[in-house]
Amino acid sequence: MAGFRKFLDRLEPHFSKGGRYQQFGAVFEMVDTLLYSSKDLTRGAPHVRDAADLKRVMFFVVLAATPCVLMALWNTGYQANLAMRDLGLDSVPGWRGGVLALLGVGHDPDSIVGSALHGLLYFLPIYGVTLLVGGAWEVLFALVRNHEVNEGFLVTSLLYALILPPDLPLWQVALGISFGVVIGKEVFGGTGKNILNPALTGRAFLYFAYPAEISGNAVWVAVDGYSGATALAVGADQGMAGITDSGLSWLDAFYGLMPGSLGETSTLACLIGGAFLMYTGIASWRIIVGMFLGMVVTAKLFNLIGSVSNPLFAMPWYWHLVLGGFAFGMVFMATDPVSSAQTDKGRWIFGVLIGVVTVLIRVINPAFPEAVMMAILLANLVAPVIDQSVVWVHIQRRRSAKI
Repeated sequence: MAGFRKFLDRLEPHFSKGGRYQQFGAVFEMVDTLLYSSKDLTRGAPHVRDAADLKRVMFFVVLAATPCVLMALWNTGYQANLAMRDLGLDSVPGWRGGVLALLGVGHDPDSIVGSALHGLLYFLPIYGVTLLVGGAWEVLFALVRNHEVNEGFLVTSLLYALILPPDLPLWQVALGISFGVVIGKEVFGGTGKNILNPALTGRAFLYFAYPAEISGNAVWVAVDGYSGATALAVGADQGMAGITDSGLSWLDAFYGLMPGSLGETSTLACLIGGAFLMYTGIASWRIIVGMFLGMVVTAKLFNLIGSVSNPLFAMPWYWHLVLGGFAFGMVFMATDPVSSAQTDKGRWIFGVLIGVVTVLIRVINPAFPEAVMMAILLANLVAPVIDQSVVWVHIQRRRSAKI
């Protein structure tokens, strides 16, 4: 590695200001800082110093999302293998079947390795397209603006891939991440200036532009011709009795043994990642706890009110927790340090607002299951107002105390 370090040092003058390739300086800096720590460090007073630089923060988030990635690989293949067994299919169609045959792996849902490899063949293309297309947009804007390429896209790309259905067409994956990066972030000035979560912005665009490919009952299991309603859809139609009659227990939902987006089905995996992020100080525990409390109180309120025509009024809070990607949104999306509230009291309000709006959308409009996504984006829009209001109240209290 020392030799490669010297090689980069010899190339650096050509990409610096005045060099032959200075217009590609952002690309060189991206490669350099991706492999090595930046040499531009703050070492003395009066600057604020922190050991957790941006690269380390991004690494911590990726590390926290690793349980969700592992669950995405296994559960995607497991659900596909179960569906193939139900349909009586003898082999995996297309190029994936060829790869699995080459590896000598069948499609037995009881095989952990076989299911994980099957799921990997769905996750890798989606994540690869996300990195390639989204990264190209990041580099393009960095070159035009002569800015550094920020490591934040590594997190955005991973979270975006984890909230997509496993067999979403790759051209739609590319279109969604393009919208998320360009419209959700770059038009506001880039990383640190966006008011919306870029990954959720891309997901919301796909939801409204191509609802047939990203919602309904036929998109959550990666097998053509297989259709199965999600637990929330079953609950909206048949109530809690319909969910239990379908064979899904609360523990199954908690572990993530059900169809859904690639990496957001397992509440357990999300909570493991959330505990790590709170321990390292990356994620705000106030937002997480506030969102949880907002959901619990609102769900209990609907339970007390009750409804003859709407079975979701009776859904307990602990089922809201494990369905519809609530835990994933609570841990990884709501806690985005850029698009969330910045003040301590504002974070409480921000989290509670998301929890309340999520349950409101789920219960009042059961035909719209993407409640967590829309609740977080709505809270992103009002986060500056929340912080401004908190600051204004604080100023008024100090003025009153002086009087």
